[in-house]
Amino acid sequence: MSAGSPEAGVIHDIGYRHYRGVRLGRWPIVRALFVDSLRGAFGLGRSAKSKIAPLVLLALMTIPALVAGIVVNVSGGTEPPFPLATYPSFVYPLLILYVGGQAPAGVSRDLRFRVTTLYFSRPLGRTDYVAAKLAALTTAVALVMLIPLVVLTGGLLLSDVPAGDVLIGGAQSLLAIALLAPMLAGIALAIASVTPRRGLGVAAVVAVLIIGWAVQGAVQGIVASQGREDLAWWSQLISPGTIVDGLIARLFDLEPASGTQPTGAAVILWGVAVAVVIAGAIGALTLRYRRVSVT
Repeated sequence: MSAGSPEAGVIHDIGYRHYRGVRLGRWPIVRALFVDSLRGAFGLGRSAKSKIAPLVLLALMTIPALVAGIVVNVSGGTEPPFPLATYPSFVYPLLILYVGGQAPAGVSRDLRFRVTTLYFSRPLGRTDYVAAKLAALTTAVALVMLIPLVVLTGGLLLSDVPAGDVLIGGAQSLLAIALLAPMLAGIALAIASVTPRRGLGVAAVVAVLIIGWAVQGAVQGIVASQGREDLAWWSQLISPGTIVDGLIARLFDLEPASGTQPTGAAVILWGVAVAVVIAGAIGALTLRYRRVSVT
C-alpha cells in the first residue's frame, strides 16, 4: 500500500498538549469539595430554582429575630424576650426542612450519577469525601442559625437591654449552634446517603427528624399528664433538637424551649448523647462510603 493511497493511515496533530502546571494533592481536592458543597447548600453555582428553598428558609428563620429586636427597641424593654441560646429550638422545624432539602442535594446526586467514581479515582479517600461533605453541611446549618442570632443580638445591643446580658446570651447561643449543627448535618447525610434518589432522600430525612421531634413532644406531654413532671425531661433524649436544648438550659440555668430542664447529673448524660449521635452519624457515613463502588 503506497503512502499516497486513500487507504493509507494518517496521524493528525489535533493540538493536545500535556498538562505542565502544578499538580495539587489530596488536601486541595478536599478543600475544593468542601467549598463546592458549601456553595451548593445555598444554591450557589446551581440553577435559580435551587436557590429558592434555602434562601426562603433562611429568611423565615431571620424574620422572627428581626421582629423581636424591633419590638424590644420600640417597647423600651430591658430584658431579652427569650434566652438567645434557645432560639435554634424555636426554629427547629425550619432547620429540619433545611437539612432535609440540602443533605440529599449534596450526596444523593453524586450517587445517582456516579460522580463518586470520578472523586475516588483521584487522591481523595472515602473518609476525605465524608469529612468534606459533613463539614460543608455542618457549616451551612451553623450559618443559617448564626445569621438570625446575629440580627437579634445586634437589635438587642441597640436597645436598653444591658450589653453584658446580650453578649453572654450570644456566647451561649454559639455553643448551642456548635452542638446542634453537626448533629443535624450528620443525621441528615447518613440518611440521604442510603438512596441515590433525591426526592426519597428528602422525604426520609424530614420524616425521621419530624417524627422524632413529634414523638418527643407527645411522650413529654403524656408523662407530664400522669403527674410525673420529674420524669418528663427524659423525653428530650428522643430528638436531637431537644437534647441540645435541654443541655444548654441545664448548663446555663435557662428556661428550655422544649419544656422542663434536666436535673442533677443528667447534664453528663445529655453531653454523652450529643457525642454518641455525632459519632454514630460519622460512623454510619464512613461505613456507607466504604461500600460505594468505584466502577
